[in-house]
Amino acid sequence: MDKLEKMQASLNKNLPEKKDKKVPATLTKDQTEVKDDYEYSRKTYKDLIDTGVKSLDVLAELARESEHPRAFEVLSKAIKDIGDVTDKLMTLQKSKQDLAGESQSKKTTTNNNLFVGSTADLQRLLLKKDNVIVDGDVKK
Repeated sequence: MDKLEKMQASLNKNLPEKKDKKVPATLTKDQTEVKDDYEYSRKTYKDLIDTGVKSLDVLAELARESEHPRAFEVLSKAIKDIGDVTDKLMTLQKSKQDLAGESQSKKTTTNNNLFVGSTADLQRLLLKKDNVIVDGDVKK
């Protein structure tokens, strides 16, 4: 190994390793059911949110035109319900991550090394020679 390769090898030791995501080759019946239920629930929640957002425009226009307190009450209830469904969608996503164990795999450890010494000591260390010292002084 030349100097460049040695330096790259020592620097690469401190970098975190890339972990490949392991995808199971075949899903069991339970895993398939959980996946299907998750996809169905997610689609249903998204459809509910889309329908609610579309109906908000109509309800807002109706409340403005009628100026009736009950219309504004229904509008505010619809806004609250859409917020609740959105919250349920996020809870569903979090529970899926917990089931898959994705939250545990995100933990990484970074170890930083620090060299304390002079540049001459560093050169000695890199060259693995104790008798050669390179100084910044010019010899005549």
